[in-house]
Amino acid sequence: MLRLTDLRGQTPSTAELRRVLPRGGVDVSKVLPTVAPIVQDVRDHGAAKALEYGEQFDGIRPESVRVPEEVIRAAEEQLSPRLRAALEEAIARIRAVHADQKPKAHTTTLGPGATVTETFIPVARVGLYVPGGKAVYPSSVLMNVIPAQEAGASSMVVCTPPQADFGGWPHPTILAACALLGVDEVWAVGGAQAIALMAYGDDAAALEPVDMVTGPGNIFVAAAKRLVNGVVGIDAEAGPSEIAIIADASANPDYVAVDLISQAEHDEQAASVLITDTVELADAVQGIVEKRAAQTLNSERAASALGGEQSGIVLVDDCSAAITVANAYAAEHLEIHTENAREVAEQIVNAGAIFVGPHSPVPLGDYAAGSNHVLPTSGTARFNAGLSTHTFLKPVNLIEYDAAALVEIGEHIIALAEDEQLPAHGEAITARLNDGTAEGE
Repeated sequence: MLRLTDLRGQTPSTAELRRVLPRGGVDVSKVLPTVAPIVQDVRDHGAAKALEYGEQFDGIRPESVRVPEEVIRAAEEQLSPRLRAALEEAIARIRAVHADQKPKAHTTTLGPGATVTETFIPVARVGLYVPGGKAVYPSSVLMNVIPAQEAGASSMVVCTPPQADFGGWPHPTILAACALLGVDEVWAVGGAQAIALMAYGDDAAALEPVDMVTGPGNIFVAAAKRLVNGVVGIDAEAGPSEIAIIADASANPDYVAVDLISQAEHDEQAASVLITDTVELADAVQGIVEKRAAQTLNSERAASALGGEQSGIVLVDDCSAAITVANAYAAEHLEIHTENAREVAEQIVNAGAIFVGPHSPVPLGDYAAGSNHVLPTSGTARFNAGLSTHTFLKPVNLIEYDAAALVEIGEHIIALAEDEQLPAHGEAITARLNDGTAEGE
């Protein structure tokens, strides 16, 4: 089921590794011609077009874009005690981690009367997309809303697809999660049309546009985010879920196998990759995966993902080679099942999130570890970070010099301006030096 890539006895370059490692992914550019007219229509015609596309793609048209407050409240009231307790515990842990992420303003003093202060200003209004296709994702509500709240965003809307089974409103568990977090603005819109509506809004329907859109979604959502990027900010273009696992002879093959399957059940395009220096472990995991994947609820989806070109087992010579491979692969989720797992983790420079040791599986992070599960995919962990409180904060510098401090640096600025042939820049300094105010007269 899992294809084998044998790198033993080789020292491939980073470029070679990127070519030979299992990788599927999706080409967002291929669907741009399909998505662009949708975005254009919603930009020009607002909520009416968004609802029209929703009816076409989802087979349902809600009574309104905005979900009524009483529908949200009813969803919360109908939550089972068990699920409520699970959501509340996850909220507490995620909030604790994201509250600690918020940076504090700090001032650098460069001389008497010369300071630069970095402050952090929250994005004012954010749009948070929660998918609703193959599964229900209340966890995505938590992962998007909580960091925005901890950053201090003053306004937010959650956008999630309408469901025919629930009278055209989003899934009740999604609405209940919003209620538990105090979010009262939810739009029953999904797909590319949701991204466009959040970006452009609709004054006639009293739907205010946002400043930033975040959250995972399918290839059409990713394409819409690319198209509105610049009109609003975006977090990233999310691809299919992926897991890589570094494991040695000390690893429990059952743990490794079930963790590979856990991500494969997300989507037919999901990627599951084992990197190991132990043939016996590779063989054991292969056998367990084949048996257990056939027994899981989403067996067809998991089998398709595990058997695809994006999944596989990579054999390497030793742990050092495994680290090199993992850094080249840059997984969304990276698990480490080795002796001295923490030491290995500290050598990883490219991963969305790192799960250290046998008792820190990816599903822990998917729900309630406290970390965020909206993470960079398709190798973009080489340069992108996952969603966090930082995502919703804008670092802004406050530059404050007094007259004497300007005198101290003024001639250097004039010299640089003259060298760049921008004399007016230098004259802006000279004017202050020559009128006496910069000398304190």
